[in-house]
Amino acid sequence: MSELATAFVRLHARLTPVAFVPEVRLHQADDAVGLWELTEGEFRSDQPPPFWAFAWAGGQALARYVTDHPDLVAGRRVLDLAAGSGLVAIAAARAGATAVRAVEVDPLAVAAVAVNAEANGVRLDAELADILDGDAGDAEVVLAGDVFYSAAMARRMLRFLLTAARAGATVLVGDPDRAFLPRDRFDPVASYEVPVPETLESVRVKRATVWRLRARLPGTAR
Repeated sequence: MSELATAFVRLHARLTPVAFVPEVRLHQADDAVGLWELTEGEFRSDQPPPFWAFAWAGGQALARYVTDHPDLVAGRRVLDLAAGSGLVAIAAARAGATAVRAVEVDPLAVAAVAVNAEANGVRLDAELADILDGDAGDAEVVLAGDVFYSAAMARRMLRFLLTAARAGATVLVGDPDRAFLPRDRFDPVASYEVPVPETLESVRVKRATVWRLRARLPGTAR
């Protein structure tokens, strides 16, 4: 994590409570378009607008669920995949996870996760890596919010998550009804009406569901 990336996060995003998980504070951007333009230079992201600067609906739902059900992660090793702002990872750490690994492919997101963890007084490992062609390591719980936003990402993500589930991990995702979520692989465990930035979602509230992955489809060995 570079000092320049950390300074960028602190300068361009305000530390404020998350709308649906006010127990957690994040550095969040007021202006999606303005920040997007800023990151078109040295800090350009492959997936603008910058995911790390906003509390997306799926992540908020998942963080809410973890906060309300701490037994899910307490005393367990947790992987937060495509961690974005670190919201879900921070919620897991606050809920008593033994260790939390937050993985991102965007250097600014990694900086944001570290800055946000410090602001919330929790310890976690913020890692810059693309691990989707590997496995979840020793994680006992794998969490992923807002990851089924494209067909290509959905295929890679599902393959990774299935590998983790078949190795014995509990896998939960938070998703606001994106088109590429493979619903036949999941069981819903909770649904919420989540406040979201209107500039990003064109609405002020989105319904988001927390889903638990089934390692195999019923009646199959896959």
